[in-house]
Amino acid sequence: MIPALETAPALLAVTAALAYLLGSVPFGIVMARLFGLGDLRKIGSGNIGATNVLRTGNKLAAFLTLVLDAGKGAIAVLAARAILGEDAAQLAGFFAFLGHCYPVFLRFRGGKGVATFLGTLIALAWPVGLAACALWAVTAAVTRISSLSALVAAALSPVAAILLGQGVVGVLTICLAALIFARHHENIRRLLNGTEPRIGRKS
Repeated sequence: MIPALETAPALLAVTAALAYLLGSVPFGIVMARLFGLGDLRKIGSGNIGATNVLRTGNKLAAFLTLVLDAGKGAIAVLAARAILGEDAAQLAGFFAFLGHCYPVFLRFRGGKGVATFLGTLIALAWPVGLAACALWAVTAAVTRISSLSALVAAALSPVAAILLGQGVVGVLTICLAALIFARHHENIRRLLNGTEPRIGRKS
């Protein structure tokens, strides 16, 4: 189920473009430079997200990256909803997520999108977002593997949307979950091989 398309196509196009640019801001790289941690793309996994920032040992930089990456998805959704409506909000959430994964500022080589995924869901339908966060947290506490936690949260978020009566975000949640799995293809291979690193391991 998707929201009714009520916003003019031209406004939706502008919304998509602005949300994509916001999502493209690489806060992990920004935080790494501000804290003097070096080029994040040459540290650990080379990923630009909070988990890789944490591998530097700087918990504050990792926390700020997490908040800002989640925030850009949430801000895109809330701004589009306030100005235009629910159809624009869902489109903004999708393109902010897409921008994080394939940022124009980094030649389309971005992050895995987990924090932006969670922030987007919280802003779109907070019960679903909180359920996804809880799934991530429980899996992380048990396994200490960030990628597995993300995959579990992504896979079960469409189910959570249905069970919590938030079917209006069901299609978008499925699309975001599919992209999460696509971005984690290397992690999935390492999980199957038993070589995936655990949370907090320094580079």
